[in-house]
Amino acid sequence: MIITAIFLLVLFVVTLTVAAYSTFGERKVAAFMQDRIGPNRAGPFGLLQPVADGLKMIMKEDFIPAMANRKLFVLGPAIAMMTALLTGVVIPWGGTLTFGDVSFDLQGTDPEIGILYVFAMVSIGVYGIMLGGWASNNKFALLGAIRAASQMVSYELAMGLSIVALVMLTGTLSLSGIVAYQVENGWGIIHQPLGFLIFIVCAFAECNRAPFDMPECETELVGGYHTEFSSMKLGFYLFAEYINMFMSSAVIATLYFGGSHVPGLSSLGLDPNLVTVIGAAAMFAKTFFFIFLFMWVRWSIPRFRFDQLMNLGWKRLIPLGVLNIVVTGGLYYLINGF
Repeated sequence: MIITAIFLLVLFVVTLTVAAYSTFGERKVAAFMQDRIGPNRAGPFGLLQPVADGLKMIMKEDFIPAMANRKLFVLGPAIAMMTALLTGVVIPWGGTLTFGDVSFDLQGTDPEIGILYVFAMVSIGVYGIMLGGWASNNKFALLGAIRAASQMVSYELAMGLSIVALVMLTGTLSLSGIVAYQVENGWGIIHQPLGFLIFIVCAFAECNRAPFDMPECETELVGGYHTEFSSMKLGFYLFAEYINMFMSSAVIATLYFGGSHVPGLSSLGLDPNLVTVIGAAAMFAKTFFFIFLFMWVRWSIPRFRFDQLMNLGWKRLIPLGVLNIVVTGGLYYLINGF
């Protein structure tokens, strides 16, 4: 119990650190693609820029509009931040470490319904955005919140359908069980290439990332659902977005790229603890690759119109998800029978 609590505390700190430095990474990626230098003033090579940004957020005035619903105005960013942090509890970050008689898994908890838990956290996160936009008593914020809610509900359907086909193959909703299946039978991307494409497109929409960043579309909605927020309330919303990006990348790595599995590593006869550490490093490497992909796409593809966004979700991705389930079921029947 104590070991699990320590692991969760470490995971909490790592998640916040990755989210903080994702802002730095995003600005560096943007600078590279626009032939600029990027942040290079705060600390060596600009590495203290996230610290400077955090201090700036803390020192800003905590302003609440006069006509806002004060309780919901505070509750909105708290829900967004809490649900983002809780997602990482069920993700298997590595195998098992053993020290003498004590052993523990690099996973907070492993429920049989790990995938459903992730979806539940994502769904509750919508309430944080909706409450913040509505409680602000601002038309732009409300429009951004409505866009966020409709977008996330629409793309959750297609994302769920893409997962169904994978669950049909693996026979489990447990994330560690899905990783174990990939260790034995090959990575999920091999078995479910279409499911992977659907899932990653939906992940962009669920995280409100470009080209699906309609809820905070600054050209139309000033700042979107967090227009009226300042200080650490605004910081919570911005942090939650980067944490969601980190968690989405980790889930993609877990479901389709074997999680902490490194092909051929177990056959080298290395110490089990070393294998676990290398596996955890591989998991983070895969996760950071997809975080970079999120950033790369943001600065490469223009924003969709909202009607195009809805059409893609309802008229393209959902039918493709259903087709993927039918094809997967048919092929499974032909190869294995009932």
